[in-house]
Amino acid sequence: MAAIDLCRPVGRIVCVTALAAGLIAQATAAAQSNANAAAPAAQEPPASSATAQLPAFEVVSIKPNKSGSMESRVMFTPDGISVSGLTVHMLLREALGVSDSQITGEPGWLGSSRFDIEAKVAADDVKKLDTLKPKDRWAMLLPVFEDRFGLKFHSETKDLTQYVLLVAKGGLKMKEAAPDQTYANGLKTPDGKPGRGGMMRVGPGELVGQSIPVSNLVRFLSFQFHGPVLDKTGLTGNYDMNMTWTPDESEGMMMHAPDGGPPSAGNPAPPPSSGPSIFTALEEQLGLKLEAHKEPGTVIVIDHIDQPSAN
Repeated sequence: MAAIDLCRPVGRIVCVTALAAGLIAQATAAAQSNANAAAPAAQEPPASSATAQLPAFEVVSIKPNKSGSMESRVMFTPDGISVSGLTVHMLLREALGVSDSQITGEPGWLGSSRFDIEAKVAADDVKKLDTLKPKDRWAMLLPVFEDRFGLKFHSETKDLTQYVLLVAKGGLKMKEAAPDQTYANGLKTPDGKPGRGGMMRVGPGELVGQSIPVSNLVRFLSFQFHGPVLDKTGLTGNYDMNMTWTPDESEGMMMHAPDGGPPSAGNPAPPPSSGPSIFTALEEQLGLKLEAHKEPGTVIVIDHIDQPSAN
């Protein structure tokens, strides 16, 4: 598979390249199992027993990133994962399958110190990687954190602001993608060829997706609001998405209600700006809306973590 580029704001612009990653997943037609659930529920971290069944990395190199650049890069390679310039917080978030607001007890360096990681499985396990879902490939990093960072954590339940993504009253405005469609004038692969389905690019105030499931949009929104976003649209196909909005100065940070407190239940209040907020853009351009609710959810409490041991 070809690598695909995703640029999204985390402070300054961060460019990420991934293969079927949680940051930008390869498009699938999998049905959203939580679409008809009666009430929102927080994302659950992967169970230790499930992680134990995954292939283990045979070779792992971890080095501090001293480039001074805010650019980050992730690539799922045929035999493992290659990371450049990501913080441990970002990596833990993906490995645990939670949002930013679901991790607590972190020392400050987890969100500031950046690392380069190269991890590869044994030759006998390469074929197994092709059968894994993106969340499972991320979860393979958990034993690395436990071994090299001395990670220890436990889970607790607390009230969380959780967003629900719904189809707006005016109806869906996204176009369902045709199977095997090639986008001659759309996103390009790294070698400059027209991209097919499963590609997504995100930058400040812009999101473009080619034949992607709603789950990709949901993951992006969870980054934006640092909280769980649950898909209640009932949409199971792949869609073309093109959305633009005026970024708030805190884009990539948690967005707040006008009084500075957490978003209230119902439709979240848009941040003040001269153009459409991301909430307005979702409804007017994609035919979707976000509602916020306070619900009990799972949080991960970091009990212990050290700077990584030497290679």
